[in-house]
This record gives sequence, structure tokens and C-alpha cells, in this order.
Amino acid sequence: MAAMSLVKAPIGQGFRPAGNNTRRGGAVVRCSLQGAVVASRTEWLASCAVLSSKVAALVSHSTNGHVAVAAAANGALLDLVPVSSTNGGARNLPAPLRIADLCPAPMHGSELRVAYQGVPGAYSEKAAGKAYQGCNAVPCDQFDVAFQAVENWIADRAVLPVENSLGGSIHRNYDLLLRHRLHIVGEVQLPVHHCLLALPGVRKEDITRVISHPQALAQCEHTLTRMGLNAAREAFDDTAGAAEYIAANGLRDTAAIASSRAAELYGMEVLADGIQDDCGNVTRFVMLAREPIVPRMDRPFKTSIVFAHDKAGTSMLFKVLSAFAFRDISLTKIESRPYRPIRLVDDASSGTATKTFDYMFYVDFQASLADPRVQNALAEVQEFTSFLRVLGSYPMDMTPMTAGSSTIISSNSSPAPSSSC
Repeated sequence: MAAMSLVKAPIGQGFRPAGNNTRRGGAVVRCSLQGAVVASRTEWLASCAVLSSKVAALVSHSTNGHVAVAAAANGALLDLVPVSSTNGGARNLPAPLRIADLCPAPMHGSELRVAYQGVPGAYSEKAAGKAYQGCNAVPCDQFDVAFQAVENWIADRAVLPVENSLGGSIHRNYDLLLRHRLHIVGEVQLPVHHCLLALPGVRKEDITRVISHPQALAQCEHTLTRMGLNAAREAFDDTAGAAEYIAANGLRDTAAIASSRAAELYGMEVLADGIQDDCGNVTRFVMLAREPIVPRMDRPFKTSIVFAHDKAGTSMLFKVLSAFAFRDISLTKIESRPYRPIRLVDDASSGTATKTFDYMFYVDFQASLADPRVQNALAEVQEFTSFLRVLGSYPMDMTPMTAGSSTIISSNSSPAPSSSC
């Protein structure tokens, strides 16, 4: 009854806040109904509906931001002030959620945080820029940290090397794939273009030591010998980190093998460009995410698996390979890893148990997990193995691998020079 008495009272005389203004959330609605009386709640609601429709129709005829509307029921005049913020600008009210707001994180763009191992200027940073153009690259000091960054939602993706055309597989990352519950969602192949870097003013004759990643040292060994560079080789954590170390300590007797971008970042000079022994030096990186992607059949896909058996014998490997051969599924990689007592994570295990095997086998094949042939082959493989895990089914990198074609794709990078090979 109290509510009804408020409705029946004269609007200009009854329920009126101080200052004749009603303020809700910073908005001001000024009422001037000139003593109108509404007989019932039904009439009041009807009048409100009429006012709302007329306000929408007469907004274009407003004067100085005000809209004057006459109520059809009783001739009352309502002077409305449009909703605005304290500074006079339009208020940015929250929009309702749409289906697009519930979609996964974008595959590209500056909103994506991509973890890589190394420091700025590393080849892994370059690969991250090629995999996700314009991304926010996040450096990590170790491979394990990059995995954990994605698992702990610090990064959205990770781009890590798994194989080099000259140095072979990077077993550390293959082991980490088994320790962590991440999925391969793509791959990127990056031609490696090495440079010999030193501090400004340093000559080749002054160099007594060359530092870099062990694989970079091995990939440039013959070229350094042909250059007559009689200097000791010392391993470092990564290529760009070697350049950063020389610059930070002012080492004028030491050179680094790294990229030309590392020279720009750390104020070093390029003494020799394109010193890799082989122009076909390509490193393959995989893109990791917390969730797998949906396999498709409309483009070339690659699938990576790992399996093992706890019983000795070679018949198991023959049976597994036969499951793919009989279905004309092309294998691109097969490699065995010796026994290591590590904690494995698979789809059926929480990862708390420790499994040990004599050998584990990594296999890559050119087919999508959506292909019925692959599904039947994996079902057959599962019968012969005691451990099977699909590391990922992802689009293949079809970028042509030509010498000197590598460029840095991130927005804050500059193109690498053409190879001299």
C-alpha cells in the first residue's frame, strides 16, 4: 500500500529527492511534470511506455542536449537530460557478452603472449615472430620455464626448437613434452643464418675465444677454420646470450656466433656474415598450447606421437610401423630414446606414477588425426604398446626453405641479411 500511495501522489509534490534530481550511477534525470496526478499504477506504467517511445522518436529534435516530451495521458511535460558522465562525454556502459567473447584466444595478434627460450635476439624469438606475427614475445631462461609459463597461464603459447637439419633432435624438449601436459598446435621451420659478432673496433686477429650455443659452434666449425681463426671454442647457453655476455663484460678478445639482430640489440659489429657450414641449416620449432586444436582434412596436417613397451623385443616396433605402412601413411620421423626414469603424463594418468621403459619411440607422420586411416592405425598401435600418447595433430609448415629467405616477422625486428652461401 505504501508503494501505491507513492504512485498516486502528485509527481511534482510527492516522491521527490532533494534538488529535484534523481541520480542513479552518475546519470541525472530531471522531472518536471507540472503537478500531474496519476490515478493508478496501470496508468503510470502506460504513461512511462508512451514517454519512452516518444523520447526515442524525438531525440533528433532535441535542443542543447535536452528533450521535451508531453505525456499523452495527462499533458504533463517531461524535460529529460541524456545520460552522460561527469565530464560530459558519453558513458561506456558494459556490453552484454556475445558468443565471440567466449571463443579461445586469438591465433595471431599483439594480444598473444608467446614464450621462447633465450634472450631477445635469439633464433627462438625470431621463430615466435614467424609463428605468431605481431605477438608479445616472452623470453625464458630455460626450456622448462617456457613450458611452465604456458601451463600457469603466464603465456598463451610457447615456440620451442625440437630438431635441426644438421644437429638432429633436441632431446631436452622431447623429454619435456612427456613431463608437461601441453599440445603441439603447429610447427614453423626457420633457416639459421649465423654471424660472427664482436665489440666495435675489434679485429679478427684480436679474437682468442669464440662462444655460442654448442650446436651453433658445430654448425660453423669448418667456416671458422677456413677463416684462419685460431681461437678456442666455448659453449654458452644460447647464441644471443653469448652476444649479451660479451657486451655486458666488455670482452674485446671474445667473439660470439649469433644473429644479426643480436648485434643490433647489444651494440656489436658483424665481423663475418653467413658463416654456417651448410646453407640448408634449418631448425624446426613446434608451437605449444594448453588445449589441442581440432584436426582438419582441408590442408596438410602432421601428427606426432610417442609410444613404448615395457617388454624387450623388436616385434613390437615392426607391428607398429606396419600399422602405418598398410594404410599408406607417410612417416617423416622416427627416433628412439633410451630408458630414462621420468614421470610421464598421458591422457589416462594424472602424472603421479613413474614409468620406466627400455626405449621410447617418437614418430611423426603426414596425416591428420581426423583421417579415419589414422584413427584405425592408432587403435592398432595401442594394442601392441603399453604407453601411447598423441603429442599433437597440427598444420604442416609449407613455407619454402630457400637460402637467405629468412626474415624477422615481428614488428620490432629488421630483416636478416641474405646468406652468402
